[in-house]
Amino acid sequence: MEFSAILHAMDSFEGKVVVLTGASEGIGRAIALSLAAARARLVLAARNAERLASLSQECISRGAEVLCVPTDVSQRADCTALIDAARARFGAIDVLLHNAGSTMWSRLDELEDPGLLERLMRVNYLGAAWLTWRALPALVAARGRIVAISSVAGLVGVPTRTGYSASKHAMFGFAPDFVRSEIHRRAIGPDGKPLGVSPMKEAKIMTAEECAAIILRATLQRRRLVMTSFRSRSLRWLKLLAPGLVDRLAARAIRRRH
Repeated sequence: MEFSAILHAMDSFEGKVVVLTGASEGIGRAIALSLAAARARLVLAARNAERLASLSQECISRGAEVLCVPTDVSQRADCTALIDAARARFGAIDVLLHNAGSTMWSRLDELEDPGLLERLMRVNYLGAAWLTWRALPALVAARGRIVAISSVAGLVGVPTRTGYSASKHAMFGFAPDFVRSEIHRRAIGPDGKPLGVSPMKEAKIMTAEECAAIILRATLQRRRLVMTSFRSRSLRWLKLLAPGLVDRLAARAIRRRH
């Protein structure tokens, strides 16, 4: 599925103010470029100011108005500043899209510092909660949309993803399957440092562009919950009926790196 598959329905985003976290890479970048083509008014947030600036130029060239706000969503003050900047620039917020995230690839007993679990929770859950709280008056006034990107790992649990699964369980409400994204290369290993390479067989998993198309279509339709693959839909129900089987399937997926 390419951007062109949804652009015919994207007129509904024209002129809308969209606050997008985790915008600089992967799914976030794909969402930003697609919304730019629809001439949305974008508030792009991520920690990497240089990558944000590069993305901003691409979005402007596609017809969007853009405000870049370097933001670390694990910091409540940054979350407050992001929403305040969006309202100061555009006077409204129509869509708040929680895409920022961090992950881990380590068993709990291998972690050198259990404080990493707090770090994951702050990025994957608390940042979204703080942003939503600050943005609620504007979203209510606009009859806006809140989009929370979670993971099937938040439903079923996955080996080596203990902290990530817990944080996404807290965030659950919108659940992609595995997606090709920079998040895998930046996943935290047992020593707390980024892996640097993806542990996934990326040729076998969904592209960021495909995931972005699903997210934006669901946003337009105000869908309450979207499971983005047959696997994630199946695992959701299998977890209730045969939890042991799901645990074995999850372990096999990790071993096979997809």
